[in-house]
Amino acid sequence: MLCIHRRMSVRWHFTLFLLISFMVFAPLIAGGDRDAQRPDDAVFIAAHDDALRRARVWVRPDTPVERASLRTNPDGPDSLDARKTVSCRFRPGGVSGTTPKFDCELDGGDTVKVKYGRNNPELYTEVIATRLLTVLGFPADRMYVVDRVRCYGCPDDPFAGLQCINEGQSVNACFPQLDYATYNEFDAAVIERPIKGRRIETSRRRGWTWEELGKIDAGAGGASRAHVDALRLMAVFLNHWDNKDKNQRLLCLGEKDAPGHQFTPGSCQRPLAMIQDLGATFGPEKLNLVRWAASPLWSDATSCAVSMKTLPEGGSTFPDARISEEGRKFLADRLRRLSREQIRDLFEGANVAAYPKGDSNVDRWVSAFENRARAITDHGPCPN
Repeated sequence: MLCIHRRMSVRWHFTLFLLISFMVFAPLIAGGDRDAQRPDDAVFIAAHDDALRRARVWVRPDTPVERASLRTNPDGPDSLDARKTVSCRFRPGGVSGTTPKFDCELDGGDTVKVKYGRNNPELYTEVIATRLLTVLGFPADRMYVVDRVRCYGCPDDPFAGLQCINEGQSVNACFPQLDYATYNEFDAAVIERPIKGRRIETSRRRGWTWEELGKIDAGAGGASRAHVDALRLMAVFLNHWDNKDKNQRLLCLGEKDAPGHQFTPGSCQRPLAMIQDLGATFGPEKLNLVRWAASPLWSDATSCAVSMKTLPEGGSTFPDARISEEGRKFLADRLRRLSREQIRDLFEGANVAAYPKGDSNVDRWVSAFENRARAITDHGPCPN
């Protein structure tokens, strides 16, 4: 009897141990994230979906397409002179992506993102893509070409240290010799300023996927089918293949973050769905003229079907789609207004000839652009 009692006691304790372990670790196993169990998740999703349903994707530009400058930095009170050195103070912190970049605080207190390295194709692709989209009316962040960036506190390669922070190490451990009395200069660098507004995102949920564009409802104040299809077609034109959700942004234009980043349905007054990261464009290998020029605009020209299945990531979040005639015509009307001189300014202003790994012949880039544009402008009406 004593032996049986001991066996039962051991089994009882083992069962109790399993029960406690399940209560402690189950929330971590399910979804792999404590945030997955947050009670306000449903509220955020509702706010996200409500804003996306009412979101615009196109805004009439202040300057007509045919009069816009594609060579120079964006105008405005925050503009930066392409001929001058920009000084800033290094802001170490976690960083996303795989291309060299860091955050830096300007003299006025604004924190900007600096992308650097002459071999970094995103120095050129983001300038080209953001300027083109902005001129056509699709909102994008502002990218500034500058003579050089003088970063106080920066090591020779800040991105390497920032990846150390991503791995959970402290700033002191990753930058043991951080010294704001010294500086490093980066003569191949561009500066990014984001569009101002309240972002609808959390640490777990960012942006939107291209599958979600179907949620936009023109009847609720969102973008028209023509505008949505024109944006899809522009994404294919650019080869925006790295289109995971965090590379798009859902924004409340002109609004500031609410206390505690609270989100409620209906609180976003001017929702905007935009492409956030345009670095992986102009070819499956980024700034690859041959592969960009060879990439088909239409997967089936007769039906005006588009696809990114042949690009890296197999299309990622971009599903195969058919472009409406309204969408094709809307984009075609704007592409036709671009002159050859403007297209040349676009590539020369982004310094593509300085990219050591790519084709430095601007004429060939201009011709490839015009050929891809003609696949849209000269195309017959798309079937309804």
